[in-house]
Amino acid sequence: MTDQLSKFARAELFRSRLAGALAASGHSKSALARAIGADRSTLSQALSGDGARLPSAHVIGALAAALGVSGDWLLGLSDRPENAADLLSASLSFSHAPRALIDERIFNWHKEAAGYKIRHVPAALPDMIKTQAVLEWEYGPHLGRTTTQAINASKDRLEWMQNAQSDYEIAMPMFELQSFAAGSGYYEGLPPAVRRAQLDHLIGLCAEHYPRLRIYLFDARRLYSAPITVFGPLLAVLFTGGHYMAFRDRERVEIFTRDFDQLVKEATITARALPEHLQALRAAL
Repeated sequence: MTDQLSKFARAELFRSRLAGALAASGHSKSALARAIGADRSTLSQALSGDGARLPSAHVIGALAAALGVSGDWLLGLSDRPENAADLLSASLSFSHAPRALIDERIFNWHKEAAGYKIRHVPAALPDMIKTQAVLEWEYGPHLGRTTTQAINASKDRLEWMQNAQSDYEIAMPMFELQSFAAGSGYYEGLPPAVRRAQLDHLIGLCAEHYPRLRIYLFDARRLYSAPITVFGPLLAVLFTGGHYMAFRDRERVEIFTRDFDQLVKEATITARALPEHLQALRAAL
């Protein structure tokens, strides 16, 4: 929109935005003039001049810095008044990822995105589809005596996620379920009876919640994805192991969404075919 403005219209918009930013800041004209290292007449000219003339780039930059807005916004080159640092801070955040079940931050993200499609590439089997026996086996070494207490405390959140008004699409590499069924790799030492019960549970979940819950398996030799959850159009959260990286700007959320959709498009085992695949894995136990 803004790159089509005439010189006169841009100068008028500049003066209007400058006056609005000054009023919002609570500063007087004299205080602002001192902050930018200019005399008051220079500021008065910037605020009330006419014609197409604009202040120098140095003055515009100083005004933007003093008022906490972006120079591009003052000039009508952007519709966002925030400066670059504020935009980055708002669009990207880091937070600690505790070794726990559904922690407060994750649960709040799920509640925020209620009603939207949630796309998820887990680091392992998602907690929301695990049996209590698998949860106890996995979290026991970390939580010790408090394992059962932590699982019970998280049951309401896990059940809320399973019954929320959101569609869940989960994409996992094929080897994840193969390793689980075989009790190899990460799942070494998990008793066969527990693995069998987990596969039965997952078969039941697919039958009960499809199509609201759809799980796809992709070939990791052809495709790769880091653990990530895309909460509708609102945010995308990348799991690094120790931290969450949360992106809220539309462009990056759309990029991660397209990446996920590619996993679904090229899935070797589709959501419809998953129950049969699970039955075969169970039969091989």
